[in-house]
Amino acid sequence: MKQQKQKIVMLTSYDYTTAQVLNAAGVDVLLVGDSLGMVKLGYPTTLPVTMEDMVYHTRIVAKGNSHALLVTDMPYLSYQVSPKQAVENSGRMLKAGAEAVKLEGGKEIIPAIEALRRAKIPVMGHLGMTPQSVHVFGGYKVQARERAAVKQLVSDAKAIEKAGVFAIVLECVPETAAKAVTKAVSIPTIGIGAGVGCDGQVLVIDDLIGWTPEPLPRFVRRYANLRQTVHQAATQFGRDVRSGKFPGPENIYR
Repeated sequence: MKQQKQKIVMLTSYDYTTAQVLNAAGVDVLLVGDSLGMVKLGYPTTLPVTMEDMVYHTRIVAKGNSHALLVTDMPYLSYQVSPKQAVENSGRMLKAGAEAVKLEGGKEIIPAIEALRRAKIPVMGHLGMTPQSVHVFGGYKVQARERAAVKQLVSDAKAIEKAGVFAIVLECVPETAAKAVTKAVSIPTIGIGAGVGCDGQVLVIDDLIGWTPEPLPRFVRRYANLRQTVHQAATQFGRDVRSGKFPGPENIYR
């Protein structure tokens, strides 16, 4: 798709039904993101997410997936300790139904990437604002604003490409930095808050459809407002129950 200049469409998915709908919509890549910790499990960051959480959600998304490439995030401390740990845990994800795993980091995770490639496990990279490093960055902040940081970003991208990743997510970096990386590597770049110069785009499905409450990051565009729709539906259901309008004759067995 990169060679043919076809943009890659990627969305997160955390359950069976959503996976079915996104497949029917022609989404190219489904990501079982560790973002589920924040949008589904109620955590303030992705750091508390466990292997058990990711394996469970990968398994149910895989059941609803028919066409898209299914990628799963490796959660915090599931691959950083050693290459052996990375292979064992990533292998669990493939057994649950993932077709590839995503790891955050640059040159420091090359041993893990190389070990995974030897184990025949496809790896997607993730650079820029890497959420598992939120405390190092001092919060969720745009990265690679300075020239030296852009140079480091490009260097890390080239290094992990050489180590064997098949694509790289670029999160919250200036558009010029993302374009520099996209030009420097032969593999696809998938942007989230990285401008239009990437080979594809990814968003969290809850942000896209309006499940997530305000405020939202600058890079999000809402295509629906399901939070409002469900609130209105539940409110009307409550009114109908309390007033005796539900169930009506059409809802009663005779």
